[in-house]
Amino acid sequence: MTIIYVVIFIILILLIYIFITYNALVKSDNFVKEAFSTMDVYLKKRWDLIPNLVEVVKSYAAYEKDVLNSVTALRNNAYDSLTANNKLSINEQLSSGLEKLLLVAENYPDLKANENFKDLSKNLTQVEDEIANSRKYYNGCVRIFNNKVSMFPSNIIASIFKFKKAKMFEIDTEEKNNVKVDL
Repeated sequence: MTIIYVVIFIILILLIYIFITYNALVKSDNFVKEAFSTMDVYLKKRWDLIPNLVEVVKSYAAYEKDVLNSVTALRNNAYDSLTANNKLSINEQLSSGLEKLLLVAENYPDLKANENFKDLSKNLTQVEDEIANSRKYYNGCVRIFNNKVSMFPSNIIASIFKFKKAKMFEIDTEEKNNVKVDL
């Protein structure tokens, strides 16, 4: 009779552990989704600023077609129809394109003095700061979630309930390089 109680007690402890672990995974997954939604707002703001910035630069930098065309091509996707992973991927490419676009603007002193360009640049800088902060928060949430999905013994529960690792929001290798400035 005592063995039955011990077995029931062990099964009960195991069930409690499964419930607690499952709930912790759901909670972490919800934090990742919330963090992505926050970052998504800022990415959408930047998405909406890009056409205005491109138009202002276009009027000054007629010779810089390649940069303008690549940024415009990336921007032409319908943002709301993109998946979360597509949003991350395209925004990584947009970051690189915007950096090049702003470097193009450096070659045009009249453009840098243009009020529209100044306002758009200021707004873009603010949005980029917001994206950087929300990226840190998102990646922190993803790290915690991915640890739970990967580490023993919670990885067993994660695999049973089909929790998958989330993708970090990373910069590409080109953005990691120092910008070359020739004086």
